[in-house]
Amino acid sequence: MSTDVEPRPEVENPPPAVVFNMTLPQVSGTNLTINLAAGRALFVLGANGSGKSGMMQYLFAQHAATARRISAHRQTWFQEGASSMTAAARVNVESYIRNSDAAAASRWRDDYPLDRANRAIFDLIDAENRRARSIAAAVDAADDAQTKQLAREDGTVKTINELFRQSSIPIVLSIDEDSRIVASKRGGKPYSIAELSDGERNALLLAIDVLTAKKNTLLLVDEPERHLHRSIICPLLALLFKQRKDCAFVVSTHDVGLPLHYSDAQMLLVRDCRYEGAQIAAWDVDELASGTVDETLCRDVLGARRHLLFIEGEAHSLDSPLYNLIFPDVSIIAKGSCRDVEHAVSGLREASDLHWLRAWGLIDDDRRTEEEREKLKRKGIHALPIFSVESIFYHPEIQKRVALRHAKVTGGDAQDRLNRARQAAVEAVHQHVTRMASRVIEKRLRAQIMSHLPKQQDIANGATISVAIDVPAEMRSEEQALRDLLADRNVLGVISRYPVRETPALGAIAKSLGFTDREQYESAVLKLVMDDSEALTFVRSLFAALYQELTA
Repeated sequence: MSTDVEPRPEVENPPPAVVFNMTLPQVSGTNLTINLAAGRALFVLGANGSGKSGMMQYLFAQHAATARRISAHRQTWFQEGASSMTAAARVNVESYIRNSDAAAASRWRDDYPLDRANRAIFDLIDAENRRARSIAAAVDAADDAQTKQLAREDGTVKTINELFRQSSIPIVLSIDEDSRIVASKRGGKPYSIAELSDGERNALLLAIDVLTAKKNTLLLVDEPERHLHRSIICPLLALLFKQRKDCAFVVSTHDVGLPLHYSDAQMLLVRDCRYEGAQIAAWDVDELASGTVDETLCRDVLGARRHLLFIEGEAHSLDSPLYNLIFPDVSIIAKGSCRDVEHAVSGLREASDLHWLRAWGLIDDDRRTEEEREKLKRKGIHALPIFSVESIFYHPEIQKRVALRHAKVTGGDAQDRLNRARQAAVEAVHQHVTRMASRVIEKRLRAQIMSHLPKQQDIANGATISVAIDVPAEMRSEEQALRDLLADRNVLGVISRYPVRETPALGAIAKSLGFTDREQYESAVLKLVMDDSEALTFVRSLFAALYQELTA
């Protein structure tokens, strides 16, 4: 998850993603063929006894050479945090587990639970050792560039810690001087991972199995929600999907709401299955379009008591990972548009049978009037204190903190980069003054017109209503306001009031600060907020009223 990696050369014709072709026999007598490309996820939904576990075993057997089955729903434990396994034993254990997982009995029996845990420990320590050897080899070869690049790339342990932080799992892993994996909580004394809770243990095994899998692996995950709360498993899975875009995922779950967090996921609805002897011979299964769930499974999918924060955007957008850090004890749910957020919040607040839920909404500011903001707030919906989420990522204070952090790793003058970033942003926006001004006054002018619409009393009284707006004057005023901000090089004022994401400004800022592109810079911002408590406090201060309500 390192963000300080040197730019890689572009590949003109990248190789096509590996596609896993899966065939399932149906009770209707036909076969269902599913094509799942690396980088995609398939969710298998169904009630207890519908045949989900049997399907996972069946799919593994079809791809036994390139698949890894992760039984997240079964009891797991560690004897200790160290591995006594040799490399040769690791090869043998892998063979035993693969043969077992391909057998029909694996639907209901696990013959190697302890070996799976030992394999995971071996793989994690081995991944760290291989990274260390690679760095040592580069140092011995006096290859400074390779040494720096390898050192900037995060090891697997650090990656897991970052994933856990973003998923609200309050443990930090490390490897002690005796090559044992230990955990600590809130800066406390390290303890053996054998003492982890069921949920923490399963999250760790899931993360290790996914992160240490070979490229182009089909990862089959059984019921990850069994030991992990929705507010944890949703962001954790999303982050693992993002980390392993070179693998494909099949996730079996009882939780109908789980796939709703991944807008581009494929879904299968398993209704029932037919046995021949002790084995499942066919399934009653439907392939669902992305983003839909069959109405027969509509039920309470929101789980136990918790706070929900509905936000604009999609699960993979900038908003979700940042808000997971700002509001760690809240379920963050992306709902698309502002209207979708309003409907979700009002629907839950009005549902008396869901009284254990408390819902809020967070939407873009979009230059709303104070009256609009207060009206929304009374409904439980807060508007961002600045124009949009990008305004937080590119806030001058955040730019400064990222620049100082980046300069420590790559060298260079942080202040010089900040000055160049400010100038680049001003120049980029300057070319779009008219368009930016028209974008922000459009909403304001519409609001003015709507505020004059006749009310019932006006109609009863036969009132005459006329509205006159000097649009050219409004445009001139807004354009001048933006030009004044640009003349003062007031980047905060610009990003707080205008949709700068529609200009090249953000990319220009990222490159001026020494990053390859926006994605690399924005990843660096997330790492900063994770690692720097002062940065987190600053960002959280922008949401003071909402944070107070959510934590009351």
